[in-house]
Amino acid sequence: MSDEANAEPPTTGRKPQFRRPPRLEVNGWVNLDKPVGVTSTQAVARLKRLFNAKKVGHAGTLDPLASGVLPIAFGEATKTVPIVQDGAKAYEFTVRWGVETDTDDAEGRVVATADARPTPAEIEAALPRFVGVISQTPPTFSAIRIAGERAYDLARDGETFEIAPRAVVIHRFALVAADRDEACFEADCGKGAYVRALARDLGRTLGCHGHVVFLRRLRVGPFRADAATGLEAAEASAEARAAALLPVEAGLAELPRLAIDRNGAATLRRGQKLLLRGDAYPGDGPAYASCFGAPVAFGVIEDGYFVSTRVFNLPL
Repeated sequence: MSDEANAEPPTTGRKPQFRRPPRLEVNGWVNLDKPVGVTSTQAVARLKRLFNAKKVGHAGTLDPLASGVLPIAFGEATKTVPIVQDGAKAYEFTVRWGVETDTDDAEGRVVATADARPTPAEIEAALPRFVGVISQTPPTFSAIRIAGERAYDLARDGETFEIAPRAVVIHRFALVAADRDEACFEADCGKGAYVRALARDLGRTLGCHGHVVFLRRLRVGPFRADAATGLEAAEASAEARAAALLPVEAGLAELPRLAIDRNGAATLRRGQKLLLRGDAYPGDGPAYASCFGAPVAFGVIEDGYFVSTRVFNLPL
């Protein structure tokens, strides 16, 4: 046999290529307790890497300086994100008087100052005008889109623009504690309301200006802070991540549930509306259909039919 036949294959000098394992089909929710200093996008990216998941999204941006509930959806659960986003939000936050910033929080540039300080009685007297349906202009540094661009990106680039005021719902706005320079509040809000804007407008009304120095979100729809998983805990082990992954229907928990059989599930998966026989079903309005405990679709019950909005591709 020739020496050529026994020769070692030539080396190219290249390092071995690292191949990322294929992304997995992960379905469900993680009720994340986002820490301060991490953006919502960064939190999603870290959980996507940890779960090695194909598809991930979140239900409602939370400011980097804020902590608390950031519901993160995987796979089929991303279909329920709009439902969770439409749910009520609850916050606790602290406002520092005397300074208004361009971001309405402690990171921004000072744009107005005042020597006046409100008394607790003056604060209490002003709160009712911020409860109910109110007109609110979102902060300049926000995720609102202006001509396709995020407002915070335009603001960082020095662009001049205006954000139109919008109607938002504040269900509850309560003073918890107050001293001369700061006051602590709790607020329950509907979709699209900004706590930073609430603090800014309250400060203007009281003639003392103000900005948020502490913000924690306690609830987004069915997800609450007392049952949330910390980012460090999720990163600690595969067992912790498995325990943190909630089923897809966790995002549907505030909707009435309609139990259906396999024939009904097949009807909905064909894109047809489902005739509801008898009276053993929720009244008209939003609902979700479930077969043997697995969610099949969510939509609306009307005129004796269940009409699906989205259908899930989950095994029954």
